[in-house]
Formats: sequence, structure tokens, C-alpha cells
Amino acid sequence: MTGSRQDGGGRDAVPGLSDSECRGLLPGVESSVGPERGWARPPRTMSGSDTAPFLSQADDTDDGLVPGTPGLPGAPGNPKSEDPEVPDREGLQRITGLSSGRSALIVAVLCYINLLNYMDRFTVAGVLPDIEQFFNIGDSSSGLIQTVFISSYMVLAPVFGYLGDRYNRKYLMCGGIAFWSLVTLGSSFIPRERFWLLLLTRGLVGVGEASYSTIAPTLIADLFVADQRSRMLSVFYFAIPVGSGLGYIAGSKVKDVAGDWHWALRVTPGLGVVAVLLLFLVVREPPRGAVERHLDSPPLNPTSWWADLRALARNPSFILSSLGFTAVAFVTGSLALWAPAFLLRSRVVLGETPPCLPGDSCSSSDSLIFGLVTCLTGVLGVGLGVEVSRRLRRSNPRADPLVCAAGLLGSAPFLFLSLACARGSIVATYIFIFVGETLLSMNWAIVADILLYVVIPTRRSTAEAFQIVLSHLLGDAGSPYLIGLISDRLRRRWPPSFLSEFRALQFSLMLCAFVGALGGAAFLGTAIFIEGDRQRAHLHVQGLLREAGPADDRIVVPQRGRSTRVPVSSVLI
Repeated sequence: MTGSRQDGGGRDAVPGLSDSECRGLLPGVESSVGPERGWARPPRTMSGSDTAPFLSQADDTDDGLVPGTPGLPGAPGNPKSEDPEVPDREGLQRITGLSSGRSALIVAVLCYINLLNYMDRFTVAGVLPDIEQFFNIGDSSSGLIQTVFISSYMVLAPVFGYLGDRYNRKYLMCGGIAFWSLVTLGSSFIPRERFWLLLLTRGLVGVGEASYSTIAPTLIADLFVADQRSRMLSVFYFAIPVGSGLGYIAGSKVKDVAGDWHWALRVTPGLGVVAVLLLFLVVREPPRGAVERHLDSPPLNPTSWWADLRALARNPSFILSSLGFTAVAFVTGSLALWAPAFLLRSRVVLGETPPCLPGDSCSSSDSLIFGLVTCLTGVLGVGLGVEVSRRLRRSNPRADPLVCAAGLLGSAPFLFLSLACARGSIVATYIFIFVGETLLSMNWAIVADILLYVVIPTRRSTAEAFQIVLSHLLGDAGSPYLIGLISDRLRRRWPPSFLSEFRALQFSLMLCAFVGALGGAAFLGTAIFIEGDRQRAHLHVQGLLREAGPADDRIVVPQRGRSTRVPVSSVLI
């Protein structure tokens, strides 16, 4: 179906909704259209067996939507159904019970914690050469450090997603961050013969981070709507590249000042205590989905976890955008762990820095530079992506996935060139990394916004968790280890040398460019379905569309010359 009017007894159609879904709107009201198209017939009065509630008219092709219903085509004062009514500042304050200043302060606290989250995650990457020297491990074992953390984070995300849709999100985050800070501090005291214990503690860090990453974006979604939400999400996701860059910088600089890489892991736990206090004192729990409902719409009730998963699996925009984001996670996970080591090996081959020998402290200049590049490209990329998408959305409702696709497809050749030029010029390598990471960072806030407007409020934490599982399972949970494993296999084929170490890592990292192109294709697929899925979610929030479940099992029976759907229980007597 399309959104255009059809002459000759046609009806207004909701873009992207099938005939059966249109008939499911406004259950209990018969909306057959009479000779005067656009006017609904009044509901019939039924008696006897006719009193059973009915869902749709099985054999009436003239059934249509009730005009004038808010959120539907033809509604007075709301001509564009996909653009929900946006409450003003006072309206948001009445709905959430929070002033605009308090809401902005909550976002600032969440942004600080997100920055701290990624800062802790990439502090290890900033001192990775020293960790390899201390524990006497190779590239594949180094890749396991990040893989174990991401795997734990990925497995526990659905648990916190389920809890976040049903229980107080503020206290869940407080407990998770306190646990993560304690475990991170403990990981800095592990002796050199206990590498397995370092892997265990990094896995436990994933427990705390899973409690935060699945829940925090849903709080922002319940405080703001429309362009306000997009702006706040862009602020929130600025923290990902900036925090990642600060992780490299803090790791390398603290190590240089203290003369011991262990102190790099003792910075974020202290900041984590501050984060828990801010969460407890500043953040308040807003009502779920209230800012998106009309005033006369009933509140949404949580459904079972299996029902949530079934609904998400039938949402093509969510699935395809999650696959596209998986490619982003694969590329960023690989670069986050291996880029500083690759740049160091490149400088060694070019003769610009001495090699990292056993017993010596490794050069940290590339970790510092790469951290600064990551911070700057993150700010530029996230801001550029949100602004371009916001402007294009006025003329093209598919702007969000198209901007994501352009970012990924555009970043792939620049990342490939950065690897290809590394043996000739380190400056050219940094330039191509800068452009590639800027384009790659355009996706962060937009992907989060897509999830929030194609998924209803009572499923968003579960959707965040499912996206985390998928993106990490196929993305950065295995990509650091895979890159390290390929590098080790290639090194065994060549005579031992600093050049062979550089070439092995160079060839293995080229896989990132190919995966990025696949992610761009997934976002192009998202653009096909985005309008219909967004419309379904909006109608569901307004109470105008509900999903059929086991309790809604109905069959078609004849009633007064017409076929009507009635519950099975009403005829099985």
C-alpha cells in the first residue's frame, strides 16, 4: 500500500502498513466506509452472539481508518502522521515532572558516565604494548583482553535490558557502576604470572558496563522528543569517541608520570565513585513513554520478554540498522585496540622510533596522538551526522539510514588508504585515519535515534540490549582477537623481523574496510523499511494499533450476511 489517495472508492492508507494492520486500528470500532468516502459508519449494536468484540471485517474491502483520529492521515491539525505532536517546554515539564534545566542536568550526568565508561574501556589499549611486555604474551592473547570484556558485556546486556524495562533504572545503574569501579581497581594489582586473572577481571567489568549502556539512552528518550531528543542523544554519544580518546591519553600519560602502567587502571575507579553519587543525587526516573503519548492515550504496559523479542525480530528497520551498527562495532573495536600498536610498528619500520624491546618502556606517543585524533573526529563526526540528518529529514524521511550508509561506505576507502600508506608516510596515514574515523563517527547518535523511534517505549531497553548482543557478538567481541590471530598466523610464514610484524598487522587490519562496506549495505536496506516501522511504533504508542497475541486468537464466522472475526471461545460451546 502507499500513502496516496485512490479514486473510485479507495481509502486513505497509512504508509508502510498492510491491510490487516490497518483493520487492527481502533479495535472494537467498525470503520467501514460508506458511499461518502472519508466518513466512518457508526458502530453497530449487537445482541446475542453478536456482542463478541470484533477486530476487523473479513470480507469488506471498503473498511478504512476513522478520519480525524490523531496521528492518522486526515487528522485535523496533524496532516503528517509520522510527525508526532511535540510538547513545548511547559508541556514536557508537566508530563515528566522535571524542569528543562533538571532534564538537561540529567543528560549531563549520563554523558559524564558514558565518557567514563569508554575511557575505562580504552585505557587498556593505551598501554597495550606494556601489558604485552609485562605478561609476555603475543597478539592473539592481547586481543583476548578486549574480547573477554565485550563477550561478558554482550551476554549480560539482555539481562539488564529486561530489568531496565520493568524496574527502577536509576538504582540498576548505581549498582552496576559501583561494581565496575571496584573490579577495575582490583585488576591493577594482578601479578605477572596471573594473566588469566586479568582476563577474568576484564570480563567482570562488562557486568557493570552492561547495566549502564542498555538503560541510559532510554532515560533520554523519556525526557525529550523529536529534534530535542536527537540533539540530546548527540551530546550523549559525543562521549563515546571523546571518552575513547581520553582513555588512550590517560593510559599513556599516567603511565609516563607514574613510571608503571598499573596506575593507568586506577584513574577511572575514583571517577566512578563520583558518578555513583551524581546518579543518586541528580537523576530522577521519568515515566516511560509519557512524552510520546497523546493526553487521552492509555499508558503502555510491559509485555512478556518473549513477546518483546518476537516483535523486535519482526521489525526490519531495527534488525538491519543493528546489522549496520555491528559493522561499525567491528571496525571501531579493531582500530581501538590495534591502531596505536600498528602506528608504533610503522614508525619502527620507517626508522622514526626505536623498537619496543623486552625490559624497556614502549613509546606512548602514538597512543597520545591517536587519542587526540579519536576525540576530535568523534566530536566532528557525531555533530556532522546529526546535523546533516536533521536537515535532510525535512525533505527525505529516509535521511537517517542514508546518512549512516554514506558514512560507512565513505569511511571504507579512507581506512584502506591509511593502512596502505603506513610504510611510506606516517603523516598521510594519520590524515586518512582522521577522515575515515570522522565518517565512521557519523553513525553513533543516528543509530540510537532510529532505535528509539521504531521501537515502542516499553521495549527500548530490551531493544538496546539485543542490539548490543548482536553488534558485539558479530562485531567487536571477536574482531580484536580475529585481527590478532590473523596477524600471528601471517608472522609465522615470514622470517622474524620488525617488518614482518608490521606487515602482518597491516594485512589483517585491511579486513575492516571490507566489513565497513557490508555495514553500509545494511543501512541502505534499512532505508527501505524505515517509514513503515516508524509509523507502526507511533500508532502503537497512541493506542491506535495493537499487536495480536494468543489472547487475540480469532476466527471468521458469518453474522447477519457479513463475515466477522470473533474469539474462538465464543463459538466453541
